Amino acid sequence: MTISVNEADKVEILTLQDNYIDLVSGDSTEILKRALPVKGSEIKNSVLAEHGFSALVTIFTGARTHRILFDFGFSEHGAAFNVDALDVDLKEVETLVLSHGHIDHFGGMRQLVEKVGRKDIKLVVHPAAFRHPRYIKFTEEMRINFPPFTREAVKDMGVSLLEKSGPHLLADGFILFLGEIPRTSDFERGMPNAFYEDQGEAKHDSIEDDTAIVANVKGQGLVILSGCAHSGIINTVRYAQEVTGVEKVFVVMGGFHLTGPDYASIINTTTDALKDIRPRYIVPTHCTGRNAVMHIEQEMNREFLLNMAGTKLTFSA
Repeated sequence: MTISVNEADKVEILTLQDNYIDLVSGDSTEILKRALPVKGSEIKNSVLAEHGFSALVTIFTGARTHRILFDFGFSEHGAAFNVDALDVDLKEVETLVLSHGHIDHFGGMRQLVEKVGRKDIKLVVHPAAFRHPRYIKFTEEMRINFPPFTREAVKDMGVSLLEKSGPHLLADGFILFLGEIPRTSDFERGMPNAFYEDQGEAKHDSIEDDTAIVANVKGQGLVILSGCAHSGIINTVRYAQEVTGVEKVFVVMGGFHLTGPDYASIINTTTDALKDIRPRYIVPTHCTGRNAVMHIEQEMNREFLLNMAGTKLTFSA
């Protein structure tokens, strides 16, 4: 069944946390605006980069706007610090969305919720985000646990939960929460060393809570924003096209999870598949990894945009 996403005049994505920062890059354009180290008339402003992701997404349609917070960064203070550094007002945020239940995406939720300042604001999330215990297994004897993400902690923040495993429209139909993403490509196989326990039995964690959000810019096509794309960024884009019925892709942005030796072999394949999709802009972030980002930049130089913490990207009709 096709779900129609209303066409927006403009989508603005302000990155509140990402892995990289350069405050003197001097490469701002009409589409891309960098954070600056200036406060008042002095060079004294800092923006923090961490291994995490958070973004404020604003949809413009006529005289109306819709704002959502997508992911919340790693540390308790990082994204919140950047909100203050960038003079961002979160009070008009109407919905919270979590891409999946890993700490580099939910760690800063409490402080950001406090800055939103609204009681009973809604968090949209796949129910598997609350799976626990989750861990990375290196050997049969060695594992590292993920901190738990719990329903109780969310409710303690004064946030109401909307658990969705399938696609769900937000922001008066201008943003689509994709829900669980089918694994259809033959090369995107997820995180091989991710596991969880189910009634004492160890099982591979396919991270089916991994999801993305989608907007539709008038005359330009889909803007697809992922958190980590554990489902595979190609699977994510193809599913967004299938669900919305829109083939044209304007922007693919987010973590593509191509960092480290487990994913080195699929960087070329993923890049070739992205070329076939032919987005106007490609914006790899967070867990995409240095080697993959450099390869995508080289192979898709005209489409490539380098993201940073504090960067505002504006995609217009």
